Amino acid sequence: QVQLVESGGGLVQGGGSLRLSCAASGMGFSITVMGWYRQAPGKQRELVARIYNSGSTTYSDSVKGRFTISRDNAKNTVFLQMNRLEPEDTAVYYCNLPSPWGRNYWGQGTQVTVSS
Repeated sequence: QVQLVESGGGLVQGGGSLRLSCAASGMGFSITVMGWYRQAPGKQRELVARIYNSGSTTYSDSVKGRFTISRDNAKNTVFLQMNRLEPEDTAVYYCNLPSPWGRNYWGQGTQVTVSS
């Protein structure tokens, strides 16, 4: 059974930093891509960043230059370093793992709150 366990959220002042972690287990398949999404109150869930096995990454325009996604392949863990946080970054952040057969697995979500 696939499990994604997230940690690292919290409350931070604007301009501050947080680092999120997501550890995957029980996959039974090779991971090719992992990502982070977020959902703010009253808004749709949106992609924040993705990282592929090759090491290539993609970011949403709103976080480019401030957030960095990285991965420890040996530990099946993905990280999101968030710098220069803004109140608009306040959301629940979800780790995402797509399977080869098209199913998406999600973490439980971790709250990030940025005060102004």
